Amino acid sequence: MAQQITLQRYMTSLLTGDRKGCRMVIEESLHCGIPANRVYMDIIWPVMVEIDNLWRGDKINSAQESMATRINRTLVDQLQNKLPRRTTRNKRIVVCSGPQESGELGAQMAADLFESDGWEVRFLGGGVSNDDILTFVHDYQPDMLLIYGATPKCAPEIRRLIDTVRSVNAWPNMKIMLSGGVFNRAEGLWEEIGADLFAATAAEAIAIASQDTTEQVEACERKTINKRKKKRITVSSKEPVGAVN
Repeated sequence: MAQQITLQRYMTSLLTGDRKGCRMVIEESLHCGIPANRVYMDIIWPVMVEIDNLWRGDKINSAQESMATRINRTLVDQLQNKLPRRTTRNKRIVVCSGPQESGELGAQMAADLFESDGWEVRFLGGGVSNDDILTFVHDYQPDMLLIYGATPKCAPEIRRLIDTVRSVNAWPNMKIMLSGGVFNRAEGLWEEIGADLFAATAAEAIAIASQDTTEQVEACERKTINKRKKKRITVSSKEPVGAVN
């Protein structure tokens, strides 16, 4: 209940552009002993996703979406230095995003959380061409490439990027993970365009990335299967979704 109240307060402040109110919610949470990484995952992230859903559903206007995204980004920038730091994992990750600001914010948060988890991170942001991504990957030689928040228009380019990586085969041990944006909404799209892994949130991305290769694949397959089962139950049942056990 307390968590729900916190989320509602934060959401209301965001939608009205109340920067001070948003800061108060975050500061109160930190004062209560919630670590910065949990503030990322349990407050800012779910509200960010809901803001995007409301905007795409025409429930809020572009001014509200823009204000909310900018306030979230400001607070994330301020929280970054408060994140806990795990001992290095000796692993590298490159994070890039789709062109929308909400996608770039999600990618930035994912990059921050991976760094907090002990990864060496390079965050490219959005709007980077495939050629430049490939050049950077060639020089940096990461263990993982994470693409977050792509729009439907971006999917063909991401597929071409993945196909090029596969055909060149210069980084056979690098995993490609997709998350957010159209990949969260289009069931199985991540598999269709040839990615290795999928995660709906930054928390899931970190959990999957920390597993060994077999466990990573199995975790992603379970997520897809469970989502399909849930969809079938929801469609076939005469009861409301909340009544399904």
